[in-house]
Amino acid sequence: MPIDRPPCAAPDQGGGDTPDISVVIPVYHERENLHDLVARVGEALGPTRWSFELICVDDGSRDGSQAVLAELASTHAWLRPVALARNYGQSTALQAGFERARGRYVVTLDGDLQNDPLDIPAMIERLESDPSVDMISGWRQRRQDKALSRRLPSVLANRLISWATGVRLHDYGCALKAYRREIIERIHLYGELHRFIPSLAREVGARIEEMPVRHHARTRGQSKYGIDRTFRVILDLVLIVFFLRYRQRPLHAFGGLGLWLLVPGALLLLYLLAIKIAGEDIGARPLLMVGVMAVLMGAQLIVAGLTGELLIRIYHEGAGQRQYHTRDLPGPGAGGARGS
Repeated sequence: MPIDRPPCAAPDQGGGDTPDISVVIPVYHERENLHDLVARVGEALGPTRWSFELICVDDGSRDGSQAVLAELASTHAWLRPVALARNYGQSTALQAGFERARGRYVVTLDGDLQNDPLDIPAMIERLESDPSVDMISGWRQRRQDKALSRRLPSVLANRLISWATGVRLHDYGCALKAYRREIIERIHLYGELHRFIPSLAREVGARIEEMPVRHHARTRGQSKYGIDRTFRVILDLVLIVFFLRYRQRPLHAFGGLGLWLLVPGALLLLYLLAIKIAGEDIGARPLLMVGVMAVLMGAQLIVAGLTGELLIRIYHEGAGQRQYHTRDLPGPGAGGARGS
C-alpha cells in the first residue's frame, strides 16, 4: 500500500535528525477523528523544545482511514503513516509502530480523541527530570465513559491484573503511556498483550510511575470494546502470569503441578498394593483408576517441564538471547557500558 513504509524507507524528520519523541497511535476505523487527532498532537508537541514524529498505524481499516492518513502525511512532515495489510489487532499494530519508532522516548495513545495529547509534555518532563523512572502510565481519574459495560469491566480488570502480576496500577486500560526507548526495545507484543505492557515492562527492569491524565468522552465513531473483553483479559492474564513467573523456570510450573498429582497417586497405589498383599481384591476399586491416572498425568507434566527447560536453554544459548538486562549507574567507572 502507498503509505506502508518499512523503517529504513521512512523519510526523516528535520533533515535526517533523530526525533526526541515518537508518538505511536494504532488506528482502526477512526476516519472521522484523524484530522483532529493529528492537529492536536501537533498543537501539543509543536511549541515544545522537543522534535517529534507521529506514527499512525492503520490496522486494516475499511472506512477510508488510510486515504485520510496519506492526505495528512503530505502536509505534515512529522507524520509517518503505516498501513497493515489486514486487521491484526491492537497489539500487532503497536508492535509495528514500536519497530518504526526512532525517538528517545516513545508515547502511545488511542486514536479516538479520548486521550489528550496535551498530557504528553508533562510525561516527558517527568522522564527527563528523573532518570530512575522508565515508564509513565496514565491514570484516568475522571473517566468520561458513561456506559457501565465499559467502566465495570475496567475496574474489575485493574484489580485482578494488579493482584495477579504484582504491578499495582489504578488504570491498566489507559492507552496514554510514555516510555524510554530502551524499554520498548526489550518487549515484544503478541496476541492481545497490549493490556499488560506495564507488567512486561516491569519484567525487563522498568521502574513505573502513574500520572493522572485528562480523559474525554468519545464524540465520533464507535467504541471497539465490549463486555466480552473481560473474558479475553482473564485468558490473557493466565498467559502473562505464567510468562512472568515461569518463563525462565518452566519445570517449576509443570513439575510442581505434576508432583501434586504424582505423589498422592503413588501413595494411593502403595495403599492398594498393601491391601492386595493382605488378600483383599482391588480390581473393582475406583481408587485404582484414580491412582493410575494421577501418576500418569503427574509424570507427563514433569516431562513437559523438563522439555520446557531444554527449550528455554536452546532459546537463550542457541539464539544468543540474554537472560537479563542491565541499567546504567551514575558516576565514573560505575557501569562502563550502557544499560541493555
